[in-house]
Amino acid sequence: MNKIKLGISIGDVNGIGLEVILKTFYDSRMLELCCPIVYGSSKVLAYHKKATELEDIQFHNLRSIQDRLHTEKLNVINAWQDNVNIQLGEENEIGGTFAMRSLAAAVDDLTAGDIDCLVTAPLSKKAVVKSGLSDFVGHTEYLTDRAGADESLMLMVADQTRVGIVTNHIPVNQVASALTSELILKKITLLNATLKKDFGIEKPMIAVTGLNPHAGENGVIGDEDVNIIKPALEQAKNKGITAMGPFPADGLFGGGEFKKFDAVLTMYHDQGLIPFKVLADNGGVNYTAGLSFVRTSPDHGTAFGLAGKNKANIESFRAAVFTAIDIFKCRSEYEENHSNPLKRRNKKIHNSKAGDIEE
Repeated sequence: MNKIKLGISIGDVNGIGLEVILKTFYDSRMLELCCPIVYGSSKVLAYHKKATELEDIQFHNLRSIQDRLHTEKLNVINAWQDNVNIQLGEENEIGGTFAMRSLAAAVDDLTAGDIDCLVTAPLSKKAVVKSGLSDFVGHTEYLTDRAGADESLMLMVADQTRVGIVTNHIPVNQVASALTSELILKKITLLNATLKKDFGIEKPMIAVTGLNPHAGENGVIGDEDVNIIKPALEQAKNKGITAMGPFPADGLFGGGEFKKFDAVLTMYHDQGLIPFKVLADNGGVNYTAGLSFVRTSPDHGTAFGLAGKNKANIESFRAAVFTAIDIFKCRSEYEENHSNPLKRRNKKIHNSKAGDIEE
């Protein structure tokens, strides 16, 4: 099969996840880009198909990824046979149970190499914890553990805007104590590597925000910027990474200075996600960088208040599909070029002739 095999976990069955999945692939042009494989059950999809009034969308049912895929339909792997009591708009253990069963089945095939990349629909952390299946903190942490990685990076992407987060899903009152120069350096290194490998940027430029207002004003407003962030930047520079800062976050985003950089690394969740979501305007994507596989998701949650009303915006989910495909292709090309030194040398010579001379 030449098409990219794109796995999709359905998220919370009581939220808008299945609505945005069905609406995205109702557009037949999406099937030209990839072969979509939804991990859930045909019964659950049929329920949401009726709720979204997309009666003519076609499914192809499978028992496992080893069955024959249909390249012109939405493939559905029946990860369970249970009857699911769907209660649209409710945050309960049923939604958490089947969100985790879908995610686990998709990640099993992803880590086995049976699918090429994964897009995860939103789930509720509270519902997952209620289910008792997992002490779930978030998709990022779960996938990092399943990949066997020591560290990963939450990277928000919208066109040329890229915003990474040093600390993920932790309370704000724990952020300062969680920050270390070692952790920040790890995140800078991961960001630099993913910009090269997954986004095709040969010499990335990274902006790093401070933690405190005004980036601490040289220790007047907290000392973390001077004692923790600056040493990490110096170490990154010694590794040949172009990372600058620490910059006051409000000025960097509010004044548009972030546009001069290939990515911004922020210290905590809301410091990065609030400006990012304003800039992305419904089209943002969450990418888990630094793993052996490609995973994206929309930048919104379960939106229980919209569930069943057929009003969910699909832009972010559709962008997550596009981004997963683009990153998978870019990474494949990068790995092919770097496994073949002669091909890499020829590419550099070609770029030089175009005016992009390699120093």
